[in-house]
This record gives sequence, structure tokens and C-alpha cells, in this order.
Amino acid sequence: MKKLTIGLFGFGVVGEGIYQVLKDKPALNAEIKRIVIKDDSKVRNAPAELFSTRAEDILEDQDINVVIELISDAEAAFTIIEQAFKRKKHVVSANKKLIAEQLTYLLALQKDNEVSFLYEAAVCGSVPIIRNLEEYFDNDLLNYVSGIVNGTTNYILTKMGNEKQSYADALSAAQSSGFAEADPTADVEGFDAASKLSIMALHAFGKIIQPHTVVKKGITAIQSADFNYAQEKDYTIKLIAKSFYDASKKHLTATVLPTFIPLKNTLALVDNEYNGVLIGSSLSDEQFLYGKGAGRFPTSSAVLSDLSALLYDYHYANRKLAHTPFDTNLLGRVKIYVNYSSYTGDIHQLEKQFKQVHERFQSENYSFIIGELDLLTLSKTGWLNDSSVSVIAFD
Repeated sequence: MKKLTIGLFGFGVVGEGIYQVLKDKPALNAEIKRIVIKDDSKVRNAPAELFSTRAEDILEDQDINVVIELISDAEAAFTIIEQAFKRKKHVVSANKKLIAEQLTYLLALQKDNEVSFLYEAAVCGSVPIIRNLEEYFDNDLLNYVSGIVNGTTNYILTKMGNEKQSYADALSAAQSSGFAEADPTADVEGFDAASKLSIMALHAFGKIIQPHTVVKKGITAIQSADFNYAQEKDYTIKLIAKSFYDASKKHLTATVLPTFIPLKNTLALVDNEYNGVLIGSSLSDEQFLYGKGAGRFPTSSAVLSDLSALLYDYHYANRKLAHTPFDTNLLGRVKIYVNYSSYTGDIHQLEKQFKQVHERFQSENYSFIIGELDLLTLSKTGWLNDSSVSVIAFD
């Protein structure tokens, strides 16, 4: 078993956790030689001689054979990973935005330089979804991958649903608990979940999709009235990332939408910062993976799992990766609830978007429509970016 000599970019809560574990467990046969940080004025819980502000101190060190990238700046992370590959260094990353947007290029560069690129920590925290899709389901015909993949939004929705908190109070609680960033936009607007869904689509179906093609709506427009409706109908509300592949039509549907989940369903039981993913298979029916998706230790756990795999020269085989043309979100229909109580647009024009209307309700303070419409139509309505319109799909 070889030794891993690590260059670490970033020393936040996750980076510090990785450092402490590797220091306390020499049996892992891995050590951090250099840590590059942005601000060298802070006092950190590690020897000062480990730290540098120069990326070159890692990238040009021939003894370092593994780069762990744990920074938030996607552009800087891209440069780090690109240069690490060109210098024949393995990379472990948690930067889901960068990975999702640059998958095609990074996979090709990694292959050309014969190194590993592992990123379990980028998707669902401690839930080993990527490794399961790669290894256990590598020859299986999967139909769908669906679930709760963002711990921040799930924590907020749990507080709103179970404790009747407002969105603002629930967000504040998430930030105080360390589950939401000071700027939570990427999480609450669904960008984070769309990136994770894009990554999972590669390993589930062999398809590379760009996050911007995902039909997406975040949770910022959800109101207490929506949870009241859910309670009346024995539902809860979760932000669900969902991908379904129809092999016969060569068509992939990818959505991130607030969704009414029946209380008897498995995903309804996934609360707070936990994640839960359903994998639909032609051979083994449905599997469920569950675990913590946000916080210091879940991410650290995934990074350590990737490091352990590198000790045995592990890499993603991507056996399903195909370069045949396929369509994304051009087909498919969704049943949705639209709360337009605060909508200032043309209500009649709103109704005309539906292929079929199942229910209408209108009062002075609360109005909604439930019906079916094409995903392509939904993506063009403008409702997905309108904070005055609550759009919730049905499971």
C-alpha cells in the first residue's frame, strides 16, 4: 500500500477536520505536507510551518501526490485542479459547482494524465451515492435517481413544516446551526441541488448535463399557506432533485422542485440536515440511501473515504459514459400546485399555461391552481424565478 503525501487547499471546518483525523490516525498512511490558505493572519490549529499562501508550494512539490481541494471559489478551484492534473497529482474535491460545470473537460484531462479524480464529498455529504452508482449499479439499467440532496434547504423546510417557523426564522436557525452559509443563495435557490443532480446523472446514466439545463425552483417563495395545504392533504414539502432516463427515447428529465411528498413515503421521513436518495433500477427495484448531508463531519467523512480509496489506486471507471446524443427536459409533463396569492401578472394568462386543470381555489388572501403542464412550458413561464409565485410539484 502506497503512502499519500497531501497538499491541502483550504483550512475551514472541513479542512481542519481532515488534518486532525490524519494526524491522529497514522495507520491511514497519509499525511498533509502543505496547506495553502488565502489569509495567513488567522491563528490556526496546526503548526505554522505547514501553511502557505502560494499555490505553487503544493503544485510544484514533486513529493505531493494528492491534492485535496476544499475552497469555495469555483474559478480558483478550477485552476488548482487543472494544474494538479497536469502535474500528475490525484485530486479529491468537494466543489460541486465546479465539477458539474466542467465535467467533460476535467474527465478528459484526468484521463490524459492517468490520475484519479474523486468527489464523493461534493454530493450528499456522508451518503456514499457516487461510489454506489459507480460500483454496485455499474452494470444495472437505472430508471431514476431522486431525492433530498441539500441539507440546508431540508433543515429550513423541516423547521417551517414541523415547527411552523417562517422562512426567515428557519433560515436564521440554519445559519446559527452551521447548516447555511451567510449567503445561502446557492442552496435556497436550488443551484446546489442542480449541480449535484448533474454529477449523479453521469454516474447513474452515463450522461453529462449542464446544471443550467435543469428545470429548477428554490424554496424562497414557499409560504405558510403551502404547508397548511400540505397538512390538510397528508403531505409534507421537500426540495426534490429528480432525474429520470427513458432509454427508448434517449431522453433525460432533470428537475429540482419543491415537492409535495405523501407522509407515508420514505422521503417524508428525511428531516433536518439529512439527505435521502432513491435509486430506481430495472433489476433491483428501488434502493434508498440515507445520511447526514450538511455539516463538518459528513463532508470530512466523504473526503476520508476518497483518500482511503486512493491508497488502492481507485478511480471512477465511468463505464456507462456515452457520447451518443440525447435530449434533456424536452419531453415530460408535471403536475404542479401554483400559489399565486401575491402574483401581480395576468391570472388568465397563467391559467392558459396548463394542459389540464384539476383544481382552482381563490379567496381574498389565498389562491392556487393545481394542474398539469409540460416541463418545457414550465421552464418558460417565468414562475421559476418569480418570488411571488410558489410552485410545488406532486410526487
